[in-house]
Amino acid sequence: MNLLFPSSSFRLRALVSGGAVVFAMLAGNLAHAETTAVMAVASTFTSLDPYDANDTLSQAVAKSFYQGLFGFDKDMKLVNVLADSYEASPDARVYTIKLRHGVKFQDGTDFNAAAVKANFDRVTDPANKLKRYNMFSRIEKTEVVDPYTVRITLKTPFSAFINVLAHPSAVMISPDALKKYGKDIAFHPVGTGPFELVKWDPAGDLTVKKFAGYWKKGYPKIDAIDWKPVVDNNTRAALMRTGEADFAFQVPFEQAAQLQSSPKVDLIAAPSIIQRYISMNMNQKPFDNPKVREALNYAVNKEALTKVAFAGYATPADGVVPQGVDYAVKLGPWPYDPAKARELLKEAGYPNGFETTLWSAYNYSTAQKVIQFVQQQLAQVGIKASVEALEAGQRVAKVESAQDPATAPVRMYYAGWSSSTGESDWAISPLLAGYSFPPKMMNTAYYKSDAVDNDLKQALETTDRTQKAALYTDAQKRVWADAPWIFLVKEKVVYARSKRLSGAYVAPDGSFNFDEIAIK
Repeated sequence: MNLLFPSSSFRLRALVSGGAVVFAMLAGNLAHAETTAVMAVASTFTSLDPYDANDTLSQAVAKSFYQGLFGFDKDMKLVNVLADSYEASPDARVYTIKLRHGVKFQDGTDFNAAAVKANFDRVTDPANKLKRYNMFSRIEKTEVVDPYTVRITLKTPFSAFINVLAHPSAVMISPDALKKYGKDIAFHPVGTGPFELVKWDPAGDLTVKKFAGYWKKGYPKIDAIDWKPVVDNNTRAALMRTGEADFAFQVPFEQAAQLQSSPKVDLIAAPSIIQRYISMNMNQKPFDNPKVREALNYAVNKEALTKVAFAGYATPADGVVPQGVDYAVKLGPWPYDPAKARELLKEAGYPNGFETTLWSAYNYSTAQKVIQFVQQQLAQVGIKASVEALEAGQRVAKVESAQDPATAPVRMYYAGWSSSTGESDWAISPLLAGYSFPPKMMNTAYYKSDAVDNDLKQALETTDRTQKAALYTDAQKRVWADAPWIFLVKEKVVYARSKRLSGAYVAPDGSFNFDEIAIK
């Protein structure tokens, strides 16, 4: 069902002619949209409320509408966006932020300190049950100092707080829109960003148009974007070759060479901080046994996996936190040794293996190849795994919304993560801290280590880099030894961009930057 918004005077219509997709804008008289970019992505979007989304894709696409106080450039360096400057207290508890003047939300509301307070008051209220609550729960209070100065006081010292405010979930939503739409704000995004919503089909396309009142003069440089979820890798590649899409991510790795030879396409492969892993639910047998978890790490040939599923555009995971994230430590990779895997399974009391389920957080083609490959590898050591690639709605219902750790249905779970704050806390805490079980965060291994939790806590209470490095190193070594995951690969970001498009790229965390998007 398409969600149409009658308050908008603009509609975007898809016309199919001769196999090509052409877009027309209707604004009074019919006018051809000469500068519409078609962006093909690998999955549907779970929500247009970044505070209530756990997946990078949904938050990346929400940059169409939303901006935060801070952000990252293409090298993951911190930059000011809606903030002009900030000061932190010596104990890393109080942050005073000066705001940009002259910015309006897409509904005409002024962006100011009161708007910042409204957003952080909303996410820090546990009654709202937002998925990103834990990311901001350290905030004790947000105060309006003057119309363009806001002061945020934290419950405890937190030296990575500005990095958290640069995360793509930390956006500014119109306070008037929050009052008007309440819990339905996910279907009515109103921000300060370069584009505003035309329509969203939760099972399909998201179309946006240029926001005429955007504060950055001369931007955006195009009239509209059609965000097009295309689950099948081959179809996504075909859209690029025919010119029906201007941008595609993820690119089917096995077709990278063919796309690279296309006269219409630029293929870009770049380093990333995207880690792929399979969590094992340690609350449930047999994954409560450390020898079983070790066995599964030995059972999977990561080098072969990089070739079979990623066409060489990945490397075996060599740590809990991927290189490129601050304080990452190289610890591996785990070697491939099926004989050792069988020996450990026998020692654990499973000489004939066992049966289990393996779910994937994604249903695009590469993810399906990964779980099928792992299924075959596990079968060689006697483990029979039934596999299922979940759609976005299934993922939310079956995994992310599980209320009771004791009865959570997930067993083995293929997923990926990138630390969109650029710092190790966000690479570890949401996935492995004892307080991060779903539905709060994404610790789908249900891993709990008091020593790791203490390391993470102490690391955030100090600004001393030597001390932080020691604490994060200890935490990563402990997790690696406990093996709550099968540590798979660090993936490269590989994307395709039509030669007529410029100013759009994939950041190292797998998010998008399209501030400078333009069509030649």
